[in-house]
Amino acid sequence: MRDFLSTRWAAFLAALQEAARADAELSAFSINAECRFRLVAGPRVAEFVFVPGSSFQVTEEFREKSASFVLEAPVAVWEKFFSNPPPAPYHGIYAMKMRVPEFKVAGDELALAQNMHLVRRVLEIGREVANGVHGLPSRKDPLEKEGTKEPIRGGYVWIEYEGRPSRIYYEEAGAGRDLLCLHTAGSDTRQFYKLLNDAGLGAEWRMVAFDLPWHGKSLPPEGAPIGAWELTTERYVAAIEAVIGALGLRRPVLLGSSMAGQICLEMALRWGERLGGVIACEASERIVGREVPWTRHPQVNEATFVPEWVHGLMAPQSPPERVREVWWEYSQGGYGVFWGDIRFYGREWDARERVGRIDTKKCPVLMLTGEYDYSCTPEISRATAAKIPGAGFEVMRGMGHFPMAENPELFLEYLRPALARLRTRL
Repeated sequence: MRDFLSTRWAAFLAALQEAARADAELSAFSINAECRFRLVAGPRVAEFVFVPGSSFQVTEEFREKSASFVLEAPVAVWEKFFSNPPPAPYHGIYAMKMRVPEFKVAGDELALAQNMHLVRRVLEIGREVANGVHGLPSRKDPLEKEGTKEPIRGGYVWIEYEGRPSRIYYEEAGAGRDLLCLHTAGSDTRQFYKLLNDAGLGAEWRMVAFDLPWHGKSLPPEGAPIGAWELTTERYVAAIEAVIGALGLRRPVLLGSSMAGQICLEMALRWGERLGGVIACEASERIVGREVPWTRHPQVNEATFVPEWVHGLMAPQSPPERVREVWWEYSQGGYGVFWGDIRFYGREWDARERVGRIDTKKCPVLMLTGEYDYSCTPEISRATAAKIPGAGFEVMRGMGHFPMAENPELFLEYLRPALARLRTRL
């Protein structure tokens, strides 16, 4: 792979174009698409062209101002991006934009947001071509026998939420100590279906996951204006408290990632004596730079941009089947819900002066962060854990921002020991 962009540029572009034209996902994405963008790798330049009614094209011949936007970096940066697997944070366009100073986006960033699904997929194909893995059959998990019933039980419970009746959807499986699973921004209980189906966990834990109001199968509270959702710390805590009470959970352990990891820390501070501990994944005392205007922009399709933003937060080693599930779940989010959640995660939440007051003798705190998380990096999480006396911290290798959903099998290797530690304290 070393120096291939310098020594095999023309052959690489030709192979990429051929593979991209035959790719079913890119073909579906590019229906009626019109987009021209440029990739600059040191002295090497190529333009990627999507035009309705024409075949996708990669060319080194173009007009100076034909591209809407330009992705530019030194050859060494693109060599890392196209490697397999790429090192963090060279695995995605937005990851590099946030964390790699040598990487630049020039031109119309609105056009990039509008066409991120095309950009991501065509460059992903380029990575596969560069490493000789494009077209190879992916590993398939064994299919369950027809008629197999999963142990997950679903239902609804009514709570009073901010003075309004609210119908909350939840799922549960297993028996034993209570484990309450909290989903990430803009998502729902589907993130936990692999964990809830795990027989080993089910033998020791009553696992419960629920959809926040406005999320998944939990409709907006009665009378709430559509599009008005904006999460705050107080709203979040109130929803969790109400569900714990309505479902009769006793000293539950809380498990959450991303914004749910943040609220785990808040609950440990407020509810410490009433919890069995928290496992806060991808969590920190404060996150900056996560508010993205494109997630609620009138000229950007939420159903493609939000899952693409999320896609770049996952590790490149995560099983393609699980990555597609996460993408699809995020494509189905309600209008403005992801944006409203991120307002909590990236703006309202600030516990820099408070996390040090968490009493881990009353409520043990374990923190786990994925190596590929460029939003809440391992370094950011580690610094927060260091401020909480007695808190544990571990980096999850080969993982990203959504461990329970993007690679649940690998996540269980970190989760089982964490739960075992907490069981000794219950």
